[in-house]
Amino acid sequence: MNNKIAIIGLGYVGLPLAVEFGKKNQTIGFDINQERVNDLQKGHDHTLEVEDKDLKSVLNTQSENYGLSFTCNIDDLKGYNIYIVTVPTPTDKNHRPILTPLIKASEAIAKVITKGAIVIYESTVYPGVTEDECIPVIEKHSGLKFNEDFFAGYSPERINPGDKVRTLTKILKITSGSTPEVADTVDALYNTIITAGTHKAPSIRVAEAAKVIENSQRDVNIAFVNELSQIFNRLGIDTQEVLEAAGTKWNFLKFQPGLVGGHCIGVDPYYLAQKAQEMGYTPDMIMSARKLNDGMGNWVASEIIKLMIKKGATIKDSRILNLGITFKENCPDIRNTKAIDLIDELKEYGCQVDVYDPWAGKEEVQKEYGINLIDTYKNQKYDAIVLTVAHDEFKTLDIDSLKASNITVVYDVKAIWDKAVIDGRL
Repeated sequence: MNNKIAIIGLGYVGLPLAVEFGKKNQTIGFDINQERVNDLQKGHDHTLEVEDKDLKSVLNTQSENYGLSFTCNIDDLKGYNIYIVTVPTPTDKNHRPILTPLIKASEAIAKVITKGAIVIYESTVYPGVTEDECIPVIEKHSGLKFNEDFFAGYSPERINPGDKVRTLTKILKITSGSTPEVADTVDALYNTIITAGTHKAPSIRVAEAAKVIENSQRDVNIAFVNELSQIFNRLGIDTQEVLEAAGTKWNFLKFQPGLVGGHCIGVDPYYLAQKAQEMGYTPDMIMSARKLNDGMGNWVASEIIKLMIKKGATIKDSRILNLGITFKENCPDIRNTKAIDLIDELKEYGCQVDVYDPWAGKEEVQKEYGINLIDTYKNQKYDAIVLTVAHDEFKTLDIDSLKASNITVVYDVKAIWDKAVIDGRL
């Protein structure tokens, strides 16, 4: 007998999961955003994580055993035996975890869950959230008893937005369950779609902890090379040349300096830090890395201004072109982008900043950050040109055609342009 699977949350994580499960099981995707559901019902994913042809191939398939549909009506999820939660877990302006989406999703599931069902969470959390925060909500609103009437699992997402090589099925997946039997069931379920295989963790808490340290580790390593970049800048040494030389050693970790944003690396460490502090431990290394990485946008902006002053430019009312606002290259995702820190800081100096990004949605950027993306940079002249995101479209840019004068500053945050044509880079 095939499972009936309901996916709650249809973003970068939930949609690819729904499509893969829809190829083998009767699957329904639920989201509170009606516009999102309408687009998906038409066979289009604006996040570009799933190609339209792949989405349409499984959408509304006429079969009792498999196929995919979408809804905003929670009642449509009645009768399903697997519920997978893929809602976001952001932080507030003070970097405190916001569990509201998880709690709301758990309340919604409680309205439709029946005996024997398994609820699997994929959202990144600190250890204990699934069993201490989410499960009690389901128990309270459903009247069902945990590990008697219903069960739980945790299988953290490992989606890499914009990556067309390491896609969902090709990334090994951690699984776990609230009982040994449920752990086996959850592991077997994911093995039906994950060709890279799975790793069954001994408990839900271990799986939660494993996920949250993955991105915390990357954050610390990137903070280290960001600090090196600031040190070498003062020493007049090119950081990229240093990293290239050091990278010849077999066990040197090849991290690059940069702006650390997005919904994972720039957020997850705060979840672990929050739990650590609740337990009376101050996570100095984690928080130091976060502080350093969060300050990189402002630091880069100050470096650009210094270069402009050294070349004799007038800062107030100078025209600057910022290339890219998404949090990473070749991806439309603008969540928690640190490009905005760089842009805002340049504006604080009195600069007029044009922002161009062929991947980002104009309406979304305006709504989220109050920035009106320009349609084109062609036939424009600038006092500084800043490459912030390494979109493929920018790799062959005719930089000289955009310079207002021979003192125009060119700064390459991502170090993708030839060193000979730039004035500074990380």
